[in-house]
This record gives sequence, structure tokens and C-alpha cells, in this order.
Amino acid sequence: MCGRYNLITDAEALVDFFEIDQVLCEANGLGPRYNIAPGQRVPIIRNAGRGNELLLARWGLVPHWSREPGTKYSTINARAETVAEKPSYRDAFKRKRCLIPANGFYEWKRDGDKKTPHHIHAPDNSLLAFAGLWDHWDKQGEGFDSCSIIVTAACRTMQPIHDRMPVILNKTQYSTWLNPAHYNRAQLESMLVPYAGSLETHRISRFVNSTANEGSECVEPVPD
Repeated sequence: MCGRYNLITDAEALVDFFEIDQVLCEANGLGPRYNIAPGQRVPIIRNAGRGNELLLARWGLVPHWSREPGTKYSTINARAETVAEKPSYRDAFKRKRCLIPANGFYEWKRDGDKKTPHHIHAPDNSLLAFAGLWDHWDKQGEGFDSCSIIVTAACRTMQPIHDRMPVILNKTQYSTWLNPAHYNRAQLESMLVPYAGSLETHRISRFVNSTANEGSECVEPVPD
């Protein structure tokens, strides 16, 4: 699964890398963040028919048809195997797909009763794009955007740590994934596979365990 990640790249680089046409959020919401957690507002890239937009959305998708501004179950992750069919996600999978930018993500390796945090990232710490979904909830004038990260089986690099990981898309797939007018279920599902690119992992301190902790200490390697 994916319950914590980081985004250290600055706003200007995000705009350039993802070819953003409109920035729909304040720049102070796009500063470096080392310990992003569920429920927080996170940057996403979407195309709602007006080009690529960069905005903030609450991590934990709330379907537009929900009676309440929350759900009784976790929607921070959508499983690749069922995302096209689950009621909470199927409408968004058809027309409201997004990218969720990250420089890395965290996972905890279980060894008996002990869980050790690890940081997973590109070898050069460059940007990654998680496949995501977004939706807009609005009742009686109280509206907000929310999102979910799609997860799939772990790639070979991840398997010693955990059996699931975020879907990481290649840049050549971005335009198809974001296109709200495009819906070819088989083609879209074919993108939701373990990452074939290079990733590195290293053990980090338990400093990252608390969502109240921020800063580069979250990603600093510690000896095995």
C-alpha cells in the first residue's frame, strides 16, 4: 500500500515537468514536504478539459455521490485489480484520473513484531508520478477536491519490503492517463502494473513514523 510519501521538488520544477497550464493553488502549499500523510491536502495534476491543472486535493477520495464529506472506510489507496469496478472509484476511473507527484515514498518492513521504515525513490531522486483518481464533493456549498493513489503488486526492488506499491507511470503515459475524454478500460488497466524502471531503497530512522515530524531527517539513511 502507500500511506506516506514525500515531495521535495519545488513548484516551478513541477510546473515545467508536468507541462502545467494553470496553477489553481497558492505557492505556499507546494513547498518541500518530507512526510505527507493521509487526510492532508496534496498536489495533484489533472485535466478537466482546460489543459493540465496543478491544484491541492485532500488525500482520501470522497465520491461526489457520498452523503457525507468522508467515508467509513479508507480511500487513500485504490487497488489496481478492482479500481474499474469498485463503486467508490469506477466513475473517477472513467473520467477523473490524475497524477500525484512524488520524489519518494515510505514503507515499513515487518520482521516479527518489529516494523522498520524504508525510503523508496529513483536513483537520482527525480520526480515520480503516481497514478491517481480525483473527485469533487459538494453539498450545500461546502465543496472540496479529494484524491486516491492507485496501488499494485510490488516490483522486484520492493518485494523484500512489502507486497504492494503505488503505480508509477512513465512520462509517455501521462497524456493518455489524464485525458478525460479517453476511456479504453483495457488500455488504462494495462498501465496499472509494477514499476519497470529503476528504484532504490534504504532504511531510515523511526523519525518518519510520526506525521508531526518534517524535514530531511525523514529520508536520511541509517545503518542496517
